[in-house]
Amino acid sequence: METSRLLLRAWRESDFEAYAAFRADPEACRHIGVLSRGDAWRAMAFCAGHWNLLGFGFWSLELKATGENVGYCGPYFPKEWPEPEIGWGIFRPHQGKGYATEAAARSLLYAYETLGWTTAISLVANSNKASIAVAERLGAAPEAPYEYRGETCTIYRHLNREAFQLHSKEKMKWQ
Repeated sequence: METSRLLLRAWRESDFEAYAAFRADPEACRHIGVLSRGDAWRAMAFCAGHWNLLGFGFWSLELKATGENVGYCGPYFPKEWPEPEIGWGIFRPHQGKGYATEAAARSLLYAYETLGWTTAISLVANSNKASIAVAERLGAAPEAPYEYRGETCTIYRHLNREAFQLHSKEKMKWQ
């Protein structure tokens, strides 16, 4: 799948170095946890395996202009999660450029149009101001608190398909 700037694609072994660097960065991963190289490999394999088990999951995000891996995003629903989610992570050199919003909007449309979801959430740490801003740009609203790995989070409820499509046309000119 693609957007105007991004290719949302299957994970490749060549994505590992960028992913491992991201997961080793204490500032970039303060809300999801820093990982060793070995644990980063297992986490990346989990992302790829999520597709095999559920038929959906995080895509690796590639800049169409350069081929550079800039993060991950997609529909996500591990067993301990409260509901199906749209999740994202953008590698530090690429943060603040709108890639999370762009990829998450496309992922949400995919979840509604292809997977048949009627609703979706994003689980966001209360201290993660950047992800809160992404969720709000997508039209999501805070719904309920949620504790995850000792961190206070909020469940952000995304707009339903029809409302999101209208919101996208009005707010997201990059599509």
